[in-house]
This record gives sequence, structure tokens and C-alpha cells, in this order.
Amino acid sequence: MNTNATEEHIIVGLDIGTTKIACFVGTRNAHGKVRLLGYGRAESLGVQRGVVTNIERTVTAIREAVAEAERNAGIEVQVVNVGVAGQHIKSMAHRGMRIRDSYETEISLEDIEALIEDQQRLVMQPGDEILHVLPQDFTVDGEPGVKDPVGRCGVRLEANFHIITGQMSAIRHIVRSVERAGLRMDQLVLEPLASAAAVLTDEELEAGVVLVDIGGGTTDIAIFQDHIIRHTAVIPFGGNILTDDIKAGCQIMVRQAEKLKTQFGSALANEMRDNEIICIPGLRGREPREISRKNLAHIIEARMTEIIELVNYEIRNSGISDQLIGGIVLTGGGSQLRHLPQLVSFITGMDCRIGLPNEYLVDSPEEAAAGPMFATGIGLVIKGFESIPLPTEPAVLNRGSRPVSEMPEVPVEVDETGHGEDGNGRDEEPETEPGVVFEGGVEGEGEDTEGFVENEASSGFLQRIRKMNDKVLKDLLDFFQKDQEMADEYDDSPRENRRR
Repeated sequence: MNTNATEEHIIVGLDIGTTKIACFVGTRNAHGKVRLLGYGRAESLGVQRGVVTNIERTVTAIREAVAEAERNAGIEVQVVNVGVAGQHIKSMAHRGMRIRDSYETEISLEDIEALIEDQQRLVMQPGDEILHVLPQDFTVDGEPGVKDPVGRCGVRLEANFHIITGQMSAIRHIVRSVERAGLRMDQLVLEPLASAAAVLTDEELEAGVVLVDIGGGTTDIAIFQDHIIRHTAVIPFGGNILTDDIKAGCQIMVRQAEKLKTQFGSALANEMRDNEIICIPGLRGREPREISRKNLAHIIEARMTEIIELVNYEIRNSGISDQLIGGIVLTGGGSQLRHLPQLVSFITGMDCRIGLPNEYLVDSPEEAAAGPMFATGIGLVIKGFESIPLPTEPAVLNRGSRPVSEMPEVPVEVDETGHGEDGNGRDEEPETEPGVVFEGGVEGEGEDTEGFVENEASSGFLQRIRKMNDKVLKDLLDFFQKDQEMADEYDDSPRENRRR
């Protein structure tokens, strides 16, 4: 279980991306919502297209991001969940089978886990390693389409699996970088699965949806239907290739191209006007360079069209393109480009929206919840809680009301007869000797004495409650007695045959 030093059930997600390395620390409340305690980020200089190419630079960036997250959260990070992506990620479909020993016993979770464990022993191509074995549907004794076989009787248990593999050397580089940074890795999660946990709703997962995570070096795709992952893919193009295109097309520096893309870029050239000009400072001793926003949008639109067409190809390749009612959800840093949802809808013919990682967050920093670039890191925290049961909410008596000890004392005016009238005009019983009040009654009535509250001012209040309860009970008894008398009056059958 992924825990850290200062508090139990604190999950840390570490997103090792091409442009940034982000660390998120979060905990979970009794309602299943995640609250971020802190986060940190650092520039990533040792990662290209999701693959660690320089371990030393990656270790330095990891330490910087984790140190900032520790300062913000006030804890010491020891264990992390890490995301993995890159062009080396592949997926395959496989069907597994397991013969159970007895027909009399019901199928249990242990049988399903044993079937999944059998798939972990599949022989892969040299250099590949299995990352995830995801069951899609089951078949019990020849009956297909079983989503949850637990509790059914059967001998022959089969299942269709979606198996995700990665290159062993790329995975080892990630593990080595994390360990050299002084951390221990608990889970290695495919980044599109983590992003989906942060931005997709239950309705979208059931209806069928395509998640497109546009990162700096790669574009990750995950297709879901009926809460089951159906297809995954990684496209080796991301936001960095847009920056390179702008640099080459406008003949400017990389940092200038990045600012142009984020501040003035658009995915639709037709939305830009011809007379909008951007002035870029030139190099030392050279004149400033003027760039038209429409020309800038033409460069971006050409490359984004290519990426979206590759995404559309993967959607058609999944075999369920006509069943994806939920459309497309864009997330990642590249999804912040202006007019990108309109371009995606135009090319694919599907509805499109921007996915923000605030679906399962509560009481978290606004800058973290409002940025789609943080979807993967927050999703890694959410994925870490999937194997941890929800904390039980403590029982609260009289939910929504104040305890008796906190209720204001009502002034009572006592007359000569010993009776009084409170501020609301109700008759007040004579003041009794103060005693010990229990949740179910007063001391000496045979009630459980656990959790008693000593309160002298509330004795008169409880007596009024008992008086009202006695009156209500008397009215009910009178009603049923009158009802029985009326029934006897109109009943012609002998009295001894009447049902009591």
C-alpha cells in the first residue's frame, strides 16, 4: 500500500513528462473525493517523447519537484506512483482460460486474480514487458458477455484481456531515476489511464468516450465503453513539434516560438484576421521580426490536422467508433490551444470538450484543478486510492442538529402553583432536581449508560419532549379505538368471528 511517513493513506503521484516533472500529494475524504495537500513542478530536461534519455538531469528535476511538493504539503515523500508513456507503449488483445476444481463452489475474486496472474506469464517479444492486464468481459461455461462472474457457479472461466506492454529498457530508466532520487515506486501506471481517472465522468465511461491527452512529446489515446477500456495508443507527436514548426516557419528562437504558440496560437486560421501582426524582438543588432497571426495559425493548423487524423485512425481501428456516444475529451497541456475543440469536431465528426482534473477534487488549489496539463499527475493520485477502501464515516446522532448541551436555555417564569410558562407560551413543568441526561433517557430508567452528557439546563427541555410524546401516543390510541368501534357498528358477522 502506498503510504508516506507522516500520515496514513497519503498518495503521491509523480508525472515524468517531456516538458515538466510534476509531483502531487493528496489524501481522500469519506466521500471518495481527493484533496491535494500540495504539489511541485520542475522543468524536464532529460526526457524526450516520454522516454528518459538523461538519467542525471531527470533525477535532478525529480528532486526539485518533490522538494517543492514536500514544502507545500508539510510531509516527507517516500513512496510515489509514477506514470509511463512513450512511443514504445503497445497494446494487444488476448483471451485467457482457467479450469476450476469444483463446480459446487462459487467463483471468487481469487479465481479472477489467478486468471489475471496467468496472463502475466505470457511470452512477449524480446525487450518487452507487460505493464497492465485489463479484463474486458468474461465467459462462464460457454455463456459470453458476463461482466462480473463473482458469485456464479462454473468450471470453465474465460476472459478477453487488453494487455499493455512497454519496452523494458525505457521502464528501467524510469525506475532507476526514481530510485536514485531517494524514492520508492509503488505503481507504474500508463499515463492515459491516469488522465482518464482524473477527467472522465461515470456517464462518459459508460456511454463510450475517447480520451486524447496531448502532452509535450506524445499524444496518448484511451477509448472506453461500459466502464471497460477498449483500445489504447500512443502517437509520437505532441506540443513540442508545434514549437519546432513555428521556429522553422518563422525563423525565430525556441523560447519565442513557445510564447507565440501559448499566447497567440490558434488551431483555426480562418478565425484570425489578416491585419493582426505580432512583433518579435530580433537578435542583437538586428531589426524586429513581424509575424502575422493568420500565418502562425496556418502553421499550427497544418500540424494539428495531422495529429487529429492519426487520432481518428486509432478511433476507427478500435472497431467501436460508431458506439462512442460521449465523443472526445481533450486534456494535457496541448489541449489549451485556441479553437482546438472546433477543429477536432470538424475532422472527426464527434462532440469534443476540454477535460479538467477537477471531477474528483475538493478543497484543492485552483491553479492545479484548473489546468488540463496536471491531469496525469492528479490521476496518479486517484489511481493510488483505487486499492484502498474508503474510510468509514463516524456515526453522528441527531445529524443536522446541535447537541443538547449547546442549546440555549429558555427563561421560565414560575408562578405560585409551581408551574411556569416559557418564552414560547408553553406550560412548563416545575423544575426538577438536576441530574445526568443520557441519549435515550434519564439516569435510572434502564437505558445504556454509555455516552451520557451531564447537563443541568436540559432536564426541563427533555420533560417537555416526553410530555409531547405521551400526548401523541394517546391521540393515536384514541384514533384506533374509534376506528375499531366504527368497524364493529357496521359489521353484521358474529362478534366471535370478527378478526381482532
